[in-house]
Amino acid sequence: MKPPYDSLEARLAQSPIPIAIELPGAGRIGAANAALRLRLLDQTAVAALASGAIGTVGAEIVEGRVELEGSIRDLMAAAQAVLQTDPAQDEHTSWWRQALSWYVSRARHTAARDAENIQFHYDVSDDFYALWLDPYRVYSCAYYRSPEMTLAQAQEAKLDHICRKLRLQPGERLLDIGSGWGGMLLWAAEHYGIDGTGITLSKNQYAYVQKCIEERGLSGRVRVLLQDYRELQVSEPFDKISSIGMFEHVGRAQMPTYFATLRRLLKPGGLAMNHGITAGGLDNSELGAGMGEFIDRYIFPGGELLHVSVALHEIARAGLEMVDTENIRPHYARTLWAWSDALEAQLPRAREILAAQHGAEKGEKVLRAYRLYLAGCALGFEQGWVALHQVLMAHPDGRRDGGAMAGAQSQYPFNREYIYAPPQAGDTPEKAP
Repeated sequence: MKPPYDSLEARLAQSPIPIAIELPGAGRIGAANAALRLRLLDQTAVAALASGAIGTVGAEIVEGRVELEGSIRDLMAAAQAVLQTDPAQDEHTSWWRQALSWYVSRARHTAARDAENIQFHYDVSDDFYALWLDPYRVYSCAYYRSPEMTLAQAQEAKLDHICRKLRLQPGERLLDIGSGWGGMLLWAAEHYGIDGTGITLSKNQYAYVQKCIEERGLSGRVRVLLQDYRELQVSEPFDKISSIGMFEHVGRAQMPTYFATLRRLLKPGGLAMNHGITAGGLDNSELGAGMGEFIDRYIFPGGELLHVSVALHEIARAGLEMVDTENIRPHYARTLWAWSDALEAQLPRAREILAAQHGAEKGEKVLRAYRLYLAGCALGFEQGWVALHQVLMAHPDGRRDGGAMAGAQSQYPFNREYIYAPPQAGDTPEKAP
């Protein structure tokens, strides 16, 4: 066997899952009786495997140039053996590349481009997402407050965790930026009695939330707008703001505008929650080993990751005060595995839905991409290549008390006791009238 097969075969031998590779034309390397098999149909996949570019191998699977036989969990376990670098450490971090990436980010994140990118992902098919999401269709990291929680229970716990961090009170005006399928709006309205406004760029999500508002009798108290966050103008700022899973779509160049907009839309003394994926490395805006390119091409075009330290810098520059930051990275690994397992259990139905929406050939590519994306991201959160931070911010009102400057005043009590103390009526609050 000649290079690059020698080094590849040595790494495959270290895999915790026996794997066999069928090479283009003829030949085989790896375990003889492996349950996990990859059939490579061209040399691109061979070179990608040899170099550890597992994202490129994923693209080859999506395009049908690599055939997979075996479970998606086994594939992720074997992928770690193929890797040669830490995907959280970007090898392209010279000053001129970073400067160029800023200009690229600025060009990619106009209002029109962001709308196209959001619709590319979120408008794939509502029925497809419903197969593997919880009943609220919360498409962001859950919060497993106790280990035995189901996905649905953990998503409700996450929504309630955010509501409690925001200290939501009946009658308060809440803005939910990137409102998805309405989980936060509906939960906060029904359990905390708020007046809610959501904004989204997804036409499918907009229509779905409108329907939910009507069905739940929340018309007049909850509304959703098909609008870019930068274009939202209000006569009175909101009491509280939540942004859940939207931060990843903003782009590095737009971060000053994003946090300045949060400050503009939030009343002095109010609280805002930014719940978003952050980079594991200090300088990389996407994962290495070809994984960032895979996600940008097939899943989230225009998505960019920032280290939490960069986000905190931009928060402070916008005149907001970070009052609490919580990293719940392991919770997202478990969430993603729950999504992945749910999708894997319903592949025939998923195939039918996507074929009806996109045609058989394209639908199959979408399904392959999502299978790899969900499991690959679960692996990424397990390994710490990416993280999930909930950052709670206050808009200080700067008022003076007793003639002396009292400091930055806000609704935040500067302790966490109010968040973690169990609700008096049990773990789940009663629905508000």
